[in-house]
Amino acid sequence: MTTAQHKIGSGFGARSTADDVLQGIDLSGKLAIVTGGYSGLGLETTRALTAASAHVVVPARRPDVAREAVAGIAGAEVDELDLGDLDSVRGFAERFLASGRTVDIMIDNAGIMACPETRVGPGWEAQFATNHLGHFALVNRLWPAIEPGGARVVSVSSTGHHNSGIRWDDPHWRDGYDKWGAYGQAKTANVLFAVHLDRLGRDSGVRAFALHPGGILTPLQRHLPKEEMMERGWIDENGVPLNPHAFKSPAQGAATQVWAATSPQLDGLGGVYCEDCDIAEVTPEGGERTGVREYAIDREQAARLWTLSAELTGVNAFA
Repeated sequence: MTTAQHKIGSGFGARSTADDVLQGIDLSGKLAIVTGGYSGLGLETTRALTAASAHVVVPARRPDVAREAVAGIAGAEVDELDLGDLDSVRGFAERFLASGRTVDIMIDNAGIMACPETRVGPGWEAQFATNHLGHFALVNRLWPAIEPGGARVVSVSSTGHHNSGIRWDDPHWRDGYDKWGAYGQAKTANVLFAVHLDRLGRDSGVRAFALHPGGILTPLQRHLPKEEMMERGWIDENGVPLNPHAFKSPAQGAATQVWAATSPQLDGLGGVYCEDCDIAEVTPEGGERTGVREYAIDREQAARLWTLSAELTGVNAFA
């Protein structure tokens, strides 16, 4: 497989912070949308981008909580968005487009992880629907604002994509639901989305990237019982990380998505999966849980997923 999935020697690494990768970058006059930009990595991403003089729109399922979280951040504004509700997605997009503004940076950051079996919309599995389909519909509806500025679109995936490819025969896990398998499928979908969006958008100057932010203890773990996190060796019985060096800080965790969204080192590139502030290598079948699996960057699967997502959501900016 011919691929651009090779490290470029960015000079940054796992311990680099969002502020580190923004050194010398002035985002004055730039507008970013960061879904979930009021909690965990999203909040740190909002803080870092505004510190570099960007204006950041934070679509939030809980707008009151979001406004409180970003109250001290100059240059951040909040609007309502529930990614699991396509009517809410349409409403946010319509309000934004009516403002007449264009998007320079789009970071699809919000997501849920390993939740109990939950159905949204017409019976869709919640992780696939929220993490992938909601963002798919959002980006396609915002395309009239994304295309003119040649925006970068950043899809926050995870090493969890190693858990599962797309279950083409049962993407909504109606048979034998497994929360980690469903999370893995959703994270694979995040990568495939970036692969095909980059293919569709590059002639307009729009480039797309996917990434693994690293292991970080954030509210993303809210659906995991403490006992399960203890069994995985993440925390002790008091909730204290057993190996603090195994986890990144929020500032370090936000670095790769900020780097993907802003770095001039990525000019002319796109459709790749990044980790630790660099492009990742491809991991062979049975290899370690680092890098990206071939099925997640397969162009044919990416096109197939785009078609399926357009059919499910009824939205396709390229139809």
